[in-house]
Amino acid sequence: MSDPACQPLIDIVDGKGSHAHVFQIFNWRDNIMGGSSTLASFEEGEAEERFAEVKKAVTTCRAYEGESYTGPTRTTVRPERAPKAGDETVAFRSITPLDPKAGDNNTHTVVVRTGNTIATFSELSIGTDRHFPTALITLQADHLRDAQRP
Repeated sequence: MSDPACQPLIDIVDGKGSHAHVFQIFNWRDNIMGGSSTLASFEEGEAEERFAEVKKAVTTCRAYEGESYTGPTRTTVRPERAPKAGDETVAFRSITPLDPKAGDNNTHTVVVRTGNTIATFSELSIGTDRHFPTALITLQADHLRDAQRP
């Protein structure tokens, strides 16, 4: 059975529960798998509440089960050191075993709250521990902060 404590981590990557959200895919020269970001806008106070749920889930979620095109999966989750960006930031790594020859599906995710927005940055790799570029995360958080100032 899948751990319900993990649901906030799954939901935030897709911007679930947000007032509006946008998803972007990144293609890197040195990583064919690439990365993505989701920018989600919340009503007043909701971003703080949602981020608190995500922050708690990062400390309590250890694994969850799901389905992929290859069948049932079991993904392990571990907290990671988060860069300083926005008002609050957490990071975690999700690892889903694939074919032993290919390596594991390894996704580094950084979640940043800035005011009433939550930005999620994910870097997918196979068989290695890559990280979403910190400079892009902090730049985006700065833009979000500036856009929300009265």
